[in-house]
Amino acid sequence: MSLPNLNRLLALEAPTQVADGAGGFSETWAVLGSLWAEVKPRTGRDREREAVGTARVEYRITVRALPVGQSSRPTPGQRFREGVRLFRIVAVADQGAEGRFLTCFAREEVAA
Repeated sequence: MSLPNLNRLLALEAPTQVADGAGGFSETWAVLGSLWAEVKPRTGRDREREAVGTARVEYRITVRALPVGQSSRPTPGQRFREGVRLFRIVAVADQGAEGRFLTCFAREEVAA
């Protein structure tokens, strides 16, 4: 197995709830850290959602492994940000027997 080419710097973000002052909450995103990553597209599709077309592309994003429980270790429900691009993490798996890398399966949706 060849080593991944970690050539893109991504910000890891987690959802947080902030009181809205009216008894409710709104969701914001907090930056947990930056990770060098290899980003590879997997599949893509077009779909129409309420008269607005969207394109959804799935990605395999590889990062260096971090210990379980460390705040900068990606988990499902978080997202990666690269500028204005957002990649929602849907699953995370250890890669290889040595556990040196993590594979994050992510989705990016773009209005078309």
